[in-house]
Amino acid sequence: MRKLIPFVLLITIMFSACEQQKQETKSEKTSACDEREAIADVLKNYVIAIEEERMDLVKKVWAPDDDIVVFGTESDEKHIGWDSIEKALENQFANFDDTYISVKDQIIKVSKTGKTGWFSEIINYNFIYDGTPNSFEGNRFTGVLEKRNGKWYIVQSHMSIPADLKLEK
Repeated sequence: MRKLIPFVLLITIMFSACEQQKQETKSEKTSACDEREAIADVLKNYVIAIEEERMDLVKKVWAPDDDIVVFGTESDEKHIGWDSIEKALENQFANFDDTYISVKDQIIKVSKTGKTGWFSEIINYNFIYDGTPNSFEGNRFTGVLEKRNGKWYIVQSHMSIPADLKLEK
């Protein structure tokens, strides 16, 4: 019987350790899922902000930093810093009407530290410019987010149009 007690104790310790590890892994997965959902909400709010031309909402999703970076679809379209991004969006809001954006194939990842996230998605961008309906289908939109004080902010993005796609009218 004395030989059985250490064996039972060892099995109990191993079982407890395995259960604790399962709980920690489950907790990590839940946390990562929650963070991906939070990032998805930021990206959804960004689409709403662009469609509704709401600079107040744009300011809630972009970090207000001097070193954030946006690469746009034009070969010379590179914006560094919030002020540059804000001016570009104000120009867009002044010239585009009835913007509608649809998103598909969205992929969101979060670092193990839970402080950095990144995404990729395909977007269709429809708008009226100078009275003419325009549509850019299949745009590739990628970016990086950073979690600050419990809130996610976009700190970098890149949008490109595949070379084989043309402006549809």
